Amino acid sequence: MEQQDKERFEAMLEHYAKTFSELVHQTLSAENRGALNVADLMFDPKGYEQLLASAVQVDANKLMQNQMQFMQKQTALWEQASKAMMGEKMHAVVEEERGDKRFSHEDWQKNPVFNYVKQSYLLNSELMKNTVEALTFADAKAAEQARFYTRQYVNSVSPTNSAFTNPEVCEAILESNGQNLLKGMQNFIDDLEKSPVEAFKITQTDANAFEIGKDLAATPGQVIFKNAFIELIHYTPVTEKQFATPVLITPPFINKYYILDMDERKSMVRWLLSEGYAVFIISWVNPDVSLRDKDFVDYMKGGPLTALDVVTGITKAKKVNMVGWCVGGTLLSLASAYLRSKGDERINSVTLLTTLLDFSKPGELGNYMSAQTFPLLEQSASIKGIFDGRILGLSFSLLRENNLFWSFFIRNYLKGEDPAAFDILYWNSDATNLTAACFKQYLEFTYIENQLQEPGKVVIDNIAIDLANMDMPCYFLTTLADHIVLWDGAYTGTKLISGPARFVLAGSGHLAGVINPVKDGKYPHWINDELPEHAEEWFEGAQKVEGSWWPDWHQWMSRQSGRKRAAWQVGEHPDYPALYPAPGEYVKKRL
Repeated sequence: MEQQDKERFEAMLEHYAKTFSELVHQTLSAENRGALNVADLMFDPKGYEQLLASAVQVDANKLMQNQMQFMQKQTALWEQASKAMMGEKMHAVVEEERGDKRFSHEDWQKNPVFNYVKQSYLLNSELMKNTVEALTFADAKAAEQARFYTRQYVNSVSPTNSAFTNPEVCEAILESNGQNLLKGMQNFIDDLEKSPVEAFKITQTDANAFEIGKDLAATPGQVIFKNAFIELIHYTPVTEKQFATPVLITPPFINKYYILDMDERKSMVRWLLSEGYAVFIISWVNPDVSLRDKDFVDYMKGGPLTALDVVTGITKAKKVNMVGWCVGGTLLSLASAYLRSKGDERINSVTLLTTLLDFSKPGELGNYMSAQTFPLLEQSASIKGIFDGRILGLSFSLLRENNLFWSFFIRNYLKGEDPAAFDILYWNSDATNLTAACFKQYLEFTYIENQLQEPGKVVIDNIAIDLANMDMPCYFLTTLADHIVLWDGAYTGTKLISGPARFVLAGSGHLAGVINPVKDGKYPHWINDELPEHAEEWFEGAQKVEGSWWPDWHQWMSRQSGRKRAAWQVGEHPDYPALYPAPGEYVKKRL
């Protein structure tokens, strides 16, 4: 490249980078994104300073050791960098953590400039983390928040997130003559237009690659009931006979139900049908402001309790096996305790998939749903009448920020690429709103005041709720790498109920650990028939079993399901005729 062309090219890149940087900064600032920017409030620099200032003690010796180690390593890094500039081989002073994929490009190791940039970043990151570890907090939750937000900050300033300190982006700039930056700016503007005022929604997959009812949620069935909260789907049987006790599934109302019915291979619904179960599932409404006053208890009554009435009405079964996932499991447990308190014993068994009943260990999501942020989040929901599901989507993505946020930031905006088609990420991006009243009451019951685990703290229709009234058999499934529902936190739920419990721990995380099909199941699971007092004791005595946990669940649930009988045909009951084919209408509303 001629010198004149090179200078023009560098000036062009500098202009693109400056324009892009200013656009991002101005658009995402609180002043330009509205008076109340919840995403910004979730990581408020002033709040972070106050958090660190709440430390009650500083370990001076530890702090001094950290500083000395940093200075020694920094000196060593300068020496290595100087040698590298003279043509000598550069040896690493600090290495990225195992599994960190951000620095996989060979230039991070071979190019002395990028190598220095990487190691300098890692050293400063190490210093920040060690400094926080040298602080003692009066509140354990404050300590956890300090570590979490320090991690968020450290990862946000990674050199991989900048156009001129990421070798992959530099290559893309040279190869495309800067067109990748233009395409990245357009991608950013497109995402901005699809984002709510309170949060930024980054595209994670090709939104046109899948069609609900065709590529996903395609298991045949009919919507046989509909109200303001739910559509109830009854799936077409695939066996001549089915277990006498039907299965009713309550998915989370903060997500779409079809995570349980992805493609044919990954569909838990299809697998249950093939094993001879009659399957019903709730598809939650994606609410608008007209439902703003419907709270968590209204969701319980209009959701699982109403669905239970319909299922028993159709099948004439005296009992139903019920399944709940995450928030749906918490809601189902409240409903189960409520019915038992009234003497209603129609719930035969309960399966809780990655569900918290005791929120004393709320996982990393608890760093957002805190007493400090709750008034601000509640204010946002009250103003709009709903809590926008895309805000929660951003929160969930930032629990695994390098994989689910910054990697897409780099690909979409710096490299100017379009995301690939991926069904799980399509579902993850298909957000669901919460009504303002439900959002407020749910957080009060759970993350803010942890009321459900305290007998009588929650009162519904003059009935004091006590989870110990859950005397039916309960199956608890948790996952080892779950960031949303810590497995040892979920284990405490086995101590709150009075019925016989089985606890199983699956590999992987909140989604992949649950949706782990029998055929070619990637992840193992751990079983232990005993339930000692503490989760660590349970794990010490647990047996590792390769493959999916589904067969263990089938073996357990088949014992709760009675003999088989002629399969129930869909839509034949005069009171609950087929309204329209699955997946219904509610699931197709996108934000």
